[in-house]
Amino acid sequence: MATEVILPRLGQGMETGTIVRWLKSEGEAVEKGEPLFELDTDKVTQEVEAEASGVLLKIAVAEGEVPVGRTVAFIGSEGEAVPEPDTAQEAPSDNLSQALPEASEAHESAPEPPATTNGRVKASPLARRLARERGLDLQGIRGTGPDGRIVAEDVERAETGTPKSASDKLSQAQFVPGEVERVPLTSIRKTIARRLSEAWQIPVFQLQASADMTRANALVAKLRERDPDVRITVTDVLTKVSAQALMRHREVNAEFTEDAILLHPSANVGIAVAAPQGLVVPVIRGAERLSLAEIAAARGDVVGRARDNKLRTEDLEGGTFTISNLGMYAVESFTAVLNPPQAAIVAVGATEDRVVAIDGELAVRPMLTLTATFDHRAVDGAPAAAFLQTLKESLEDPGLAL
Repeated sequence: MATEVILPRLGQGMETGTIVRWLKSEGEAVEKGEPLFELDTDKVTQEVEAEASGVLLKIAVAEGEVPVGRTVAFIGSEGEAVPEPDTAQEAPSDNLSQALPEASEAHESAPEPPATTNGRVKASPLARRLARERGLDLQGIRGTGPDGRIVAEDVERAETGTPKSASDKLSQAQFVPGEVERVPLTSIRKTIARRLSEAWQIPVFQLQASADMTRANALVAKLRERDPDVRITVTDVLTKVSAQALMRHREVNAEFTEDAILLHPSANVGIAVAAPQGLVVPVIRGAERLSLAEIAAARGDVVGRARDNKLRTEDLEGGTFTISNLGMYAVESFTAVLNPPQAAIVAVGATEDRVVAIDGELAVRPMLTLTATFDHRAVDGAPAAAFLQTLKESLEDPGLAL
């Protein structure tokens, strides 16, 4: 009997998901654990693996939003019969090629046909999502990515009719002055807005300190020289010393609930990443137990997958503390918004040469500004200050924490 492929629940509170594309075609062999289709949730777009081996007998829902628990395909033996899908409940597809009439004859020439794989248009997950949200047919969009793949910019260009050349863009701007661009909210952007709104209701306070990064920078340079294959960064040092400080000051590694304050036994440090789909915070678990090389490898993996839109739901869950680093943008200091339900977040600015007083003498040192935000319901001022002091001292003398 054919095995039903059910849309899985990939996180608490998930009720629906959007099938972006199938990675297997009907009639193709499938192995258990092999990626079967890409699913877009309010957190990530991730690959869903097959739970059985066999042949992909039928795809019941090609693309579009689907409720959790819906049958989306069947896997079984070749030639095996499968039940007919319930067409009354089929999720809408974002492929409008059958619903829209053929291109108007008013166009002097049709766009070049998009590249296809097994009859399906080649497009990035973000491009498919944008096209679906904006009511655009991928069949009519010319891809400029590798091998003619449609990317997000192609969808944006198709919607606005923006020409490629600078002169054409200038000409168009002259004819459409002050035009407002409308960017529909993605599911991830809606989640970001909701969580930030929730965070804004939390009573918080901020503390700030500056750390002399002379020794931390020297440590990073020495480790890179010793092992060029492992690119250790200041963020990795920050992750390690933050984890150690959280273990010394467990009041900060906390979560406020209506009945109790939860003190977490391990430091699961989230790294805020500006990914194409929006701000995401992948988590490095048990950072206090990892070496700098292990943290660097874990950070490189999750940040890379975040930027490639390949994060899994479990990559984003379980964080107890967050680091938000904007130093690479020459930001001197800033205040980060809490990442609920965590009780603390530290905002990291750029390392800058500043004149400071050392033993009564003026000297130039590479200084880093840390701005920590705390949930005042869970953390009082003194424990928060002690945590930040430990963090500062550990950065100024990494040997204390490593």
